[in-house]
Amino acid sequence: MNITLEKKDATQASLKVRLEEADYRPQVGQKLKEYSRKASIKGFRPGKVPPALIQKMYGKGILIEEVNQLLTKSVNDYIKENKLNLVGEPLPDVERSLDIDWDTQKEFEFSYDLGLAPDFTVDLSENVRVTDYEITLDDQEVANTIEKLREQYSRPGEAETAEAGDTLAGVLRQVNGEFINDQARLVLNEEAVAAELLPRLVGLTKDSQVTFDPAQAFPSQEALARATGISPEATEGLTGEFSFTVGGITRPTPSPLDQEFFDRILGKDAAQTEAAFRDKLREIIIGNYRRETDALLNKNLRESLVRQNTFDLPDEFLKRWLLTSNEGKMTAEQVEGEYDLYARELRWSLIKTKIAEENGLKVEHEEVTQRTRSLVMQQFGFQDFPEAMESTLERIADNFLKAEKGKNYLNVFDQVFSDKVLQLVREKITLEKKAVGAEEFKQLALA
Repeated sequence: MNITLEKKDATQASLKVRLEEADYRPQVGQKLKEYSRKASIKGFRPGKVPPALIQKMYGKGILIEEVNQLLTKSVNDYIKENKLNLVGEPLPDVERSLDIDWDTQKEFEFSYDLGLAPDFTVDLSENVRVTDYEITLDDQEVANTIEKLREQYSRPGEAETAEAGDTLAGVLRQVNGEFINDQARLVLNEEAVAAELLPRLVGLTKDSQVTFDPAQAFPSQEALARATGISPEATEGLTGEFSFTVGGITRPTPSPLDQEFFDRILGKDAAQTEAAFRDKLREIIIGNYRRETDALLNKNLRESLVRQNTFDLPDEFLKRWLLTSNEGKMTAEQVEGEYDLYARELRWSLIKTKIAEENGLKVEHEEVTQRTRSLVMQQFGFQDFPEAMESTLERIADNFLKAEKGKNYLNVFDQVFSDKVLQLVREKITLEKKAVGAEEFKQLALA
């Protein structure tokens, strides 16, 4: 066997493999013997089929199979032993393979096109500067957040005169029929009652009465079903005039700043005074902002590194490889249209790998499982998983990592890997702090 590498340029090469009969004949002979022992052919006892017949029936197929296996192993071993850093995968010269005469040839030549990762250096010195935004938080924003939470966790209170958004409790009855619902509720918004009826309900007081046709009074059968307390299908039998007598009016009122409110927002006894509540809430908001600014910083670090490292890629080779590896899934036009995005992702992947190799960064299995545990806890809304459910957490995380034929494991691995690389980059370059308001930051994040 003879394997030679011919470099076309810094990012492309050709790998030529020449096989002689001595390279594959032992494997082919062994496989023919196995077929002879196992073959079940009419007219011959098991294991007594003449070798010449086995050769005639299966020889060509066995030869092709064994040569391909030897070829694949030899190419992979050569790439590994010579530490060739490839992008994409070797592309065989299909036309040359089609010219092979498997019936008569004893020696074979194969050729592969290779895409080579370029040699480059990544500057992680203090001369590299990236802006690290910090969102400023003033007292007014904390106050606004508290007011929104008070509205969100509002409590029902009694009202004398109905307004939009209130809930009317009362008796709904069929004027000339038997239907009655003495626990009916009408919510005064256009999702619950028709726009034409809403003005007639606003301004009502206790014991007021209003009449209407249910077919016209509700925007949908579901809304009518909620008002009548029966199934949507059953409402089709409700006809004629209905009356509604107001028994009470409730209005959502902002939650008071009391212990019940503090516990609902922060957890039991996390804060016991208004001042402590404001301080805890401020910490949470700042933490949320920090996660947002961290995400933008990571995005900017990545873009900065990709922008600064404009090394060449074997573009035409990669386009051919993408088209070949996605045969039937992508057209040449789709590959061309999506190539720039693919090239950016590939460039970032090469940069990450380079940084990790030069700085000894590795991802351990325990780091992957720990990240998965954290993801599961977030999904269930836990900050700390109950100790009694620890085995459940382990099982869920383990099943997730094994699912999708290992793709989930690779995805989490890459998350951890990227985070470690970006953390190292932060430590080495210069981060220029800049304070911005929340609105300005939103615009920056959208840019």
